[in-house]
Amino acid sequence: MRIVFMGSAELAVPSLRALIDCGNDEVVGVVSQPDRPAGRKRKLTPCPLKAFAESCGLKIMTPDRVGDPESLRTLEALRPDLFVVVAYGQYIPSKIIQLARHEAINIHPSLLPKYRGAAPIQWAVLNGDEETGVSIIYLAKKMDAGDILRQERQPIGPDDTSAVLHDRLANLGAELLLKTIEDIREGRVCRTVQDEAQAMEISKLSKEDGKIDWSMSAETIRNRIRAFNPWPGSYCTLPDGDVLKVWKAGTEAGEGVPGTLLDDRLLVATGSHAVRLLEVQPAGRKRMPADAFLNGQPLEQGKKLS
Repeated sequence: MRIVFMGSAELAVPSLRALIDCGNDEVVGVVSQPDRPAGRKRKLTPCPLKAFAESCGLKIMTPDRVGDPESLRTLEALRPDLFVVVAYGQYIPSKIIQLARHEAINIHPSLLPKYRGAAPIQWAVLNGDEETGVSIIYLAKKMDAGDILRQERQPIGPDDTSAVLHDRLANLGAELLLKTIEDIREGRVCRTVQDEAQAMEISKLSKEDGKIDWSMSAETIRNRIRAFNPWPGSYCTLPDGDVLKVWKAGTEAGEGVPGTLLDDRLLVATGSHAVRLLEVQPAGRKRMPADAFLNGQPLEQGKKLS
């Protein structure tokens, strides 16, 4: 089949790589996002998917709006049989989807209809779920609401971060994509309509979400730290006013006013039990174990983190 691949984020790279390596289909074009300013110097930088596609010598287009007339003409000229969409970041109108005889399929890293929307990986960890998965669906007018073609579950370990889970789901999605394309090719697709009564819509995350609220329970705070690794990151304020990022923590017994240090080894009281900070990052420095941080900046019991 002639496939047009649409994506932008790192999540999409294993799926495009799998299509190329498999060799059963032809990737006739890639649609990605325009370059964006990045880093301190705000240098224009391609998104991960575009950078990978360029390294493979693929034909790439990066429209500001994929539904504009010029994009429509370009895509029509590619004569696609199927669109594959993974973490693209734009709404794809039906006039684009209808250009391909097999229309468009999307890889979504959750067990739909749970966690429709942005950041499904983070929300699964944030809520303390013990499993998540990958769903491959047909694109529909409503976001992430299309019929399910294939779905596979993936356990979430007690120490998994969103970063770790992201990579596992990206690879699982690539494997599932190849199986789904074979289903389409052989005419054995089984469509399952999503149960709207079970749908869970989720919101985007912001930098502000990473601010630690010590009045929450220790387990909730630990899950948020896991969920927000690597983005948006979790942080608190030290007694001297400096920001301290927190990348890893554990839960322990302990009681006190939320935010208060219960010892001199970064055991912090919460709304229920206590959190032990295990990996931190002071302002302007690299990540480090809590012990290494304390060697240079001791914090006494009774001090408060805000």
